[in-house]
Amino acid sequence: MQIHLQSSHLVAIIAIALLTALLLAVKFRPASWRGVLFEAVVANVGAILAVLAFEVLTA
Repeated sequence: MQIHLQSSHLVAIIAIALLTALLLAVKFRPASWRGVLFEAVVANVGAILAVLAFEVLTA
């Protein structure tokens, strides 16, 4: 099975990551830059996995 990511997938990844990072920041209110960095990494990994899962399910 081949996965083809297009520009629309990248837009979806960015949108999901930004929304997730915002929700995490509101919920946990990180006090240091390490907390912000950790939340951003978690949000980006989650967004990439969500788009890849959707791509696999619809392939």
